[in-house]
Amino acid sequence: MLMVAWSADPTTSVAEEHLPQAVRKLWSDGPPGPQSEQTTLSIVERGRGGVRDRAATGIGEPTLTIFEAARPNGSALLIIPGGSYQRVVMDKEGYETARWFAERGTTAFVLLYRLPRESWQDGARVVLQDAQRSMRIIRSEAERYRFDQARVGVVGFSAGGHAAAILSTRFADPVYRPADAIDAQSARPDFAVLMYPVISMDGELAHAASKANLLGANPDTAEIEAQSPHRQVTASTPPTFVLHAADDRSVDIANSLLLYEALREAGVATELHIFPAGGHGFGIRGAAGLPVAVWPDLVREWMRYLFGKETASH
Repeated sequence: MLMVAWSADPTTSVAEEHLPQAVRKLWSDGPPGPQSEQTTLSIVERGRGGVRDRAATGIGEPTLTIFEAARPNGSALLIIPGGSYQRVVMDKEGYETARWFAERGTTAFVLLYRLPRESWQDGARVVLQDAQRSMRIIRSEAERYRFDQARVGVVGFSAGGHAAAILSTRFADPVYRPADAIDAQSARPDFAVLMYPVISMDGELAHAASKANLLGANPDTAEIEAQSPHRQVTASTPPTFVLHAADDRSVDIANSLLLYEALREAGVATELHIFPAGGHGFGIRGAAGLPVAVWPDLVREWMRYLFGKETASH
């Protein structure tokens, strides 16, 4: 068990308190689809004034960082931070979100996933491989961390929202060979929470950096289709919560609207929230003082609606 410096209030010093974390590798024998060139993990601190804001690249060994709920309410979350598939933003969308939910009873698992353009043989498939494997590992740990295997959701931000949406729509795709008994578990999330998500990989709506980093310079039509989750929605897609700020200048709000309409047409239970202000990449800390700051509580209320009030209890 690791002890890592944390701050309850992201505007204060990161050394004010500690939160135990366990870190687990996804692949005991290394991830599928080798790299043509080995990368070295690099974590860059981008924060100012004592506010921690780290970004990771060179991720050769994907991991789950586990935030155990002190008083489990039966639910668990896989958290997929954003970063345009160029980096993984660890703190403001990952660890801060995990800590918030863990304090309220939901065991949270933050995914440090491989980046498609870092010489991986499997290219765009590596993110889905890591996401599927993560869901299976989380379900295999239900007894240990005292949550229900049928109450495991995914929350993703920006490009991580794209990863979460692809997981929700392509959870059954055979994108890697089973590694062990864990892979007998289902990779389907029981619900999905998509925060200002990248959705379309086609045309002007596509987030240019995420598309380029995921698919390269000249993707074919079939790959664009496969990586545009609004085109992959079926009746088996799990209930989905979508949230976006109307003033987002990075990822067009139309991405969320496209997905919402596809979910409705497929008969999937869905909830959409559009806030007037917030921009992009706000997570929890960037939403402070704005109406959109209520988003974590909205998610908890939605979880209570899906599974019963005990899921949202403290």
